[in-house]
Amino acid sequence: MNLHDWIDELCDLLDVETEADESLLGDLAEVAHDNVHPTAGPVTAFLLGVAAGSRDAGPDAVERMAARVQAFAEAWDRPAGSSSDEDNDDEADNEVAEELTHLDEIDEVDEDVDEEEEENLLV
Repeated sequence: MNLHDWIDELCDLLDVETEADESLLGDLAEVAHDNVHPTAGPVTAFLLGVAAGSRDAGPDAVERMAARVQAFAEAWDRPAGSSSDEDNDDEADNEVAEELTHLDEIDEVDEDVDEEEEENLLV
């Protein structure tokens, strides 16, 4: 199954009568990802779809809206991966680091248990 078939089947599943220009949406999602935030790509494509649906926009209108959104994303003042001081959440970063350390400890315990089980099987 290719992407176009997926879109057709998904539209059937969602009971949506529309055509989606996968290359237009893919390009738009990539620009938003690269210039705004890694998750901005799918969110941008979704919101473009909501806007198009609420306006019952045809393909030409969707292309015009996508061009405006793409220009907006390209002009975004903070590229993906950079952060401002107000975006930093040290407490959340510390919680994530602690959780990752905890997961590493669990993996180490699991490895020790596996080695003990193997030794018991050999005896």
